Order: sequence, then C-alpha cells, then structure tokens
Amino acid sequence: MNEHNYTYHDDNFSLDKTEDYTLLIQVEDKSFSYAISNNGSLIAWAENYPFDELSDPQELLDLLSAKYKQIVIGLPAHSFTLVPAELFTADRLPKFARFLDVKPDSKVLAQTLDPENIIVYKTNEAIVNAAEEFGIQNTVFTSKGWLAAIARNNAGNDDLYLNIEKDKLEICYFASGKLRFYNSFEFKETDELAYFTVLVAKELNLEPKNTSLYLSGDLEADDEILSRLAEFFAKAEVNNLEVLQLPAEVVAHRVLSIAALSLCVL
Repeated sequence: MNEHNYTYHDDNFSLDKTEDYTLLIQVEDKSFSYAISNNGSLIAWAENYPFDELSDPQELLDLLSAKYKQIVIGLPAHSFTLVPAELFTADRLPKFARFLDVKPDSKVLAQTLDPENIIVYKTNEAIVNAAEEFGIQNTVFTSKGWLAAIARNNAGNDDLYLNIEKDKLEICYFASGKLRFYNSFEFKETDELAYFTVLVAKELNLEPKNTSLYLSGDLEADDEILSRLAEFFAKAEVNNLEVLQLPAEVVAHRVLSIAALSLCVL
C-alpha cells in the first residue's frame, strides 16, 4: 500500500534529537506504520508505508537509521496460541508450535503477553529478518501494548474491546482485571464483523443488551460499523483511551494500538 492515510509531525520534531525519542513500529504483512514519542507525548506518526521501506529504507532512511533512546517493534501473528505462564518452558515450544501449522517461510516466537500468559505465534520469516535490523530483543507481539492499555484502564466485566485494522478484527475481554478472552478474525464486510462480535459475546455468556463495545483502529466516530453493532449491543463507541499525550489533530482511537507499544518498553 503506497497511500499514507495519516501523517503527523510536531513542529519541534527533529532527527537531531532522536536519542531522546522512542520509536514505535507496527508491522503488517505488506506494510508498516511508525510513531515517535518524547516524554510521553506523540510527536510523529505515519501509516501504511510499504514493507520494502522497512527492509530497505529509501524515503525513511534517515528516520529509521537514527539512534533512538528506545525502540519497540510490534510483529503480526498469522496464527497464535496462549499458554499459561506456569506451563510454559522453552523446551516445550516445538510442541506448542504444532498447533500453528508452521510453513517453511514461518518463524515461531514465544513472548510474555501478561503476567499469566505466554503467546506463541507464527509470523513471516521476512518480517522477522527486517525486525532484526532494529534488534530482535526489541520485538513484541503487536497487540501486547493494546491489551496492556485496556488492562490498566480497569475494563468492566460487561465490556468488549475491539480493534480494527484493514480486514482484521481483534476482540478481547477482561473480567476481574484479568484477560479472559483474546482472538482475531478476518472479515470482509460489516455484517461479518458484527457476526464475529455477537459470536464472541455468546461464547463468553455475555448478554448483548447489557454489553458495551469500545472500538479502536481503522474507523471513524460516525462509522457504519458502530451503528451496525449498536443494533445488537447496549453501546458501541470509539475508545478514547489515551496512552500518550496527543495533539488535537490526532484522535485517540486511531493511534491506540501503535501508541500502546510504548507500554512495552523494556
């Protein structure tokens, strides 16, 4: 994808000051986005650069090759499984990987998702190779920050959280402050997205008329998706949670997932 849907740079942003900045990169299969923060504020953000620009930067060469105080790279999962932390050991990784239908060009990674869960996930080898240029130790599962941000915000027992990026839907549910459900789905149209959301609610024994939905990602405040979901649930609205201090021209729900990577800084 060559079109950059959103781009923002603070007037005070300078490549001469990157040693004070945190670089956040969120990778998808064919594209990536970046955000830069300084002292808890978003100072730069751009979406949908082609993946080749990450592995062999041209336009972003100066920005991506600069020295940063901290770097976090969020890697996508083509499939994943959650393993209780108390059951996971490194020697068991090959056994868990069998659930992921690993291909010759796949890489399997295991990382701590939260204090109780390890995520074992499969991603593309080319993506991992590109990320290694920034230090593999700086990589995390791409939605770790998003989940952490919601957990810190005291999610209610009757709340579902959705994140939408292109044709991918993520849904998570917390109860008593702990992650009880997380999964992702591919969808093609709004009705299909609504179907998956209702299906998850039923699986969790949530009554839709008593359940509130909070959405982030690739949608607008007046999006058709919100009105469609509101036909089934008590409430469907954008998630205004702010992880970083944002300028007035950047809406919180649109950057929540990538901004939340700042919570994954080691």
